[in-house]
Amino acid sequence: MERVFNFSAGPAMIDPSVLEKAASEMVCYRDKGMSVLEMSHRTGMYLDIYNEALSLFREVMGVPEGYEVLFLQGGATMEFAAIPLNLMTGSRTADYVDTGNFAHLAAEEAKKYGTVNVVASSRAANYTYIPDVAQIAFTPDADYAYITTNNTIYGTRYIHLPDTGSVPLVADASSNILSEPMDVSRFGVLYAGTQKNIGPAGMAIVMVRSDLLGRQNPLCPKVLDWAAQAKNDSMINTPNTFAIYMLKLVCEWMKQQGGVPAFHALNQAKAKLLYDAIDGSKLFSNPVEPRYRSLMNVTFVTGDEARDDAFCKYCAKNGLVNIKGHRNVGGMRASLYNAMPMAGVEKLVRTMAAFEKDNG
Repeated sequence: MERVFNFSAGPAMIDPSVLEKAASEMVCYRDKGMSVLEMSHRTGMYLDIYNEALSLFREVMGVPEGYEVLFLQGGATMEFAAIPLNLMTGSRTADYVDTGNFAHLAAEEAKKYGTVNVVASSRAANYTYIPDVAQIAFTPDADYAYITTNNTIYGTRYIHLPDTGSVPLVADASSNILSEPMDVSRFGVLYAGTQKNIGPAGMAIVMVRSDLLGRQNPLCPKVLDWAAQAKNDSMINTPNTFAIYMLKLVCEWMKQQGGVPAFHALNQAKAKLLYDAIDGSKLFSNPVEPRYRSLMNVTFVTGDEARDDAFCKYCAKNGLVNIKGHRNVGGMRASLYNAMPMAGVEKLVRTMAAFEKDNG
């Protein structure tokens, strides 16, 4: 069967060349006589893979000195609890900006461990914009301030980072990590789940400024303790060895394509093509305030649920899958992560035009 264009929000597309490389090494990795899936994480053969993955990620991401990079299990959702357990231990207060489903869930989880101030929110407007960060009054003695840089479900993104002063800025970048340049030094903690731009599901990457380690709540479980994980090279227990290996392959592929700047330019072009098609359509529309539109997750609707459903089925018949929007918003969502080629977006735009011609 011919491969389809997979617009899923995650787990998402992985470039075929990366999958083919992994397939060629699946049964026997190089000259090691076994698969990566079979290797003990304590052996030299696997530690070589781990160290190469770590070095490549730091290079491609541009992680400066003074930051630990942790490869942790549980995905981004596990970090919703790990963040307050590691940081909410001074004033026991944290500021959260509520800009979508995952930002809201993160705030709700943090309430178990201290006081959460929701200092700005677009929830009442169905998350169709990002609050003006220049107008947010952050708490001076908060242990941290929290944002989600890209809203996977509703299709919004931050266009400017807030200035939180001496309060560490913590950010979930799960759906736009490695898709555009990010100045890691602006963050106290920057983290992401891997299943969108980095590889398969099951892991989170946490970049944490070294001076923020060692503040953990005494009740923090060992596997969630960033200081303990940093001391043990993310191997307090058996890590997700295959996801780390896949991260290595993805970073190799990204370097070959020109790194983050090249992907950023491509992602801007892909998003522009699709948004222009939506804006020029009489059938489809995008509900997001234009300046806050995501480059990674493009949401759109026809205004009629039955017609939305018919369009999703029409796409599937034409090799464009997982285009249906999240249940919270309905409609359609096209996720344009790094591995989605321009050809996929071009085919989607053609398919939209053909559907509108017959159903507009």
